[in-house]
Amino acid sequence: MAKGPVVCLGIMVADLVGRPVATVPPPGSLSLVDEMGLYQGGCAVNAAAALVRLGVPAQVVGMLGDDLLGHFVRQALTSRGIGVAGVRVTEEAGTSATMVMVDPDGERRFIHYIGANGALTLDDIDFEMMRSAAIVHIAGALVMPGLDGPPMAQLLRRLQAANVVVTMDTAWDATGGWLDVLEPCLPHVDYFLPSLAEARALTGHSDPNAVAQALLDLGVGTVALTMGAAGCLVVAGSGDTLRQPAFAVDVVDATGAGDAFAAGFLAGLWHDWPLEETVRLASAVGALCVTEMGAEGGITSLAETQAFMETTPRRHN
Repeated sequence: MAKGPVVCLGIMVADLVGRPVATVPPPGSLSLVDEMGLYQGGCAVNAAAALVRLGVPAQVVGMLGDDLLGHFVRQALTSRGIGVAGVRVTEEAGTSATMVMVDPDGERRFIHYIGANGALTLDDIDFEMMRSAAIVHIAGALVMPGLDGPPMAQLLRRLQAANVVVTMDTAWDATGGWLDVLEPCLPHVDYFLPSLAEARALTGHSDPNAVAQALLDLGVGTVALTMGAAGCLVVAGSGDTLRQPAFAVDVVDATGAGDAFAAGFLAGLWHDWPLEETVRLASAVGALCVTEMGAEGGITSLAETQAFMETTPRRHN
């Protein structure tokens, strides 16, 4: 494929992350944590930041508020060399933000404000910039109410017609819309990268193989299900199936692990690697992410990631 940038279209968030949170304190009381930090986040930002660390040029398309959190996120992007020409600013809502409570075992609980992400519409998107990309990654479908559903399907149809590779990751849909919202988009997605929990909610199936097949039946080209410590399952429309065990690492903070997996997958596609090698890289980037605090976590260069892949054992499930 042509080596244009990867464009990550989706949610942009300021994450306030605290750990460890063993219990949520009752009203009027207080709990202490060992660490707390403010990070740039959101699926589009996380994926783009990981891509740049892996040496792949990346741009973000999304919406920020005209506020301190918005300035923080933009500055974090530009300092990392991520393109922001597609970032718009609204005065109608604040920058999206999430309070992330990290359990002692690394699992997370979220309190989320949609904010400016809900204001992003087709009118805010420069299609000419999008069509010059090697890959367009939809990062955070189901939590962009101004774009989700038919408008998103219209955009993806145009990208597909322009021979742009389209990938998609979802967020948890607290409204319960799920497949009613996403179904028009799926026939225009080349690679679909949800978590198993999200994909189960979308399809109504429990078994990972049945989940993947249901998504293929809805028109997706290739499905890659992330399954945490159980690794990942990748099923292509051709029938090829890959099961990748997770790398054995100590989990500090799982924030952004799915976005890191997506970035590794996108990097493999960008380099035109075979699917098996692409999936292995995606698993490694996801594993490195969880070894440190924040959505960028322990993500490092491509060369260092490849060294990690050669020296780190896999989990036995």
